[in-house]
Amino acid sequence: MAEQENKMQNENTPSLEELFEGLEGVISRLEREEVTLEESFQLYQKGMNLLKQCNTTIDTVEKKVQILDEDGEAHEF
Repeated sequence: MAEQENKMQNENTPSLEELFEGLEGVISRLEREEVTLEESFQLYQKGMNLLKQCNTTIDTVEKKVQILDEDGEAHEF
């Protein structure tokens, strides 16, 4: 049951690559001259939310990295 929950959560969670693409899109739109001040604030907020998701995803991956000790046993990082 926990595996199904993780699988469903992973399907709803964008990949790190997708998050980076979203950030690139936000940056591109912010760099346009025709962006209004209000739009730039909205884009900034969206970018910060994407950045927070990136950090969360990276932290999750780092915690799953395993280190092998001298005896060849795996331990979570």
